Amino acid sequence: MRKVLASALAVVAVTAGCATGTDAVATGGTFDFVSPGGQTEIFYDPPSDRGTIGELSGPDLMEDGKTTSLADFEGQAVVLNVWGQWCGPCRGEADDLEEVFENTKDLGVQFLGINVRDNAQDKAQDFVIDNKVTYPSIYDPPMRTLTALGGIPTSVVPTTIVLDKQHRVAAVYLRELLAEDLQPVVERIAGEETESQ
Repeated sequence: MRKVLASALAVVAVTAGCATGTDAVATGGTFDFVSPGGQTEIFYDPPSDRGTIGELSGPDLMEDGKTTSLADFEGQAVVLNVWGQWCGPCRGEADDLEEVFENTKDLGVQFLGINVRDNAQDKAQDFVIDNKVTYPSIYDPPMRTLTALGGIPTSVVPTTIVLDKQHRVAAVYLRELLAEDLQPVVERIAGEETESQ
């Protein structure tokens, strides 16, 4: 089983945009990532079967001294996007992610970027400005925050994770996205009734 999982993750790493690096180990949360057959789109349904990620927070990319946290968006569906300004597919999907954010924020959806492997913060900030990205990002060059993601491979950038209103993992994309791929999924998850805990 371990060999099969390792092979599947290797296939995902090779087939996704800007793939380099090593996998993170999960800390906290109940979500354990599995990519059956090396899939690059994984959906977790029914909602009662979804796991939560660990605590996620870090320095805000654009505001010195500010900490941005997933906990800031309690009760909202959240789209996490792991990106780097050095990553071609990240540049390709930036306007699509912004479009979906603008189209769904009134539905109670928040987007949160996690900027990785950008040691020059000003270059990452320029990416945000040049691409007119209006949602916040955590600045995390060493990828420490990614240990919260339940074993989602840190070698695959971009990665997009859709969390439901209880911040449970509903969908994972290990590839570049178009607005038409992401928006229907985000709308569906934002429209789900919140289960009592």
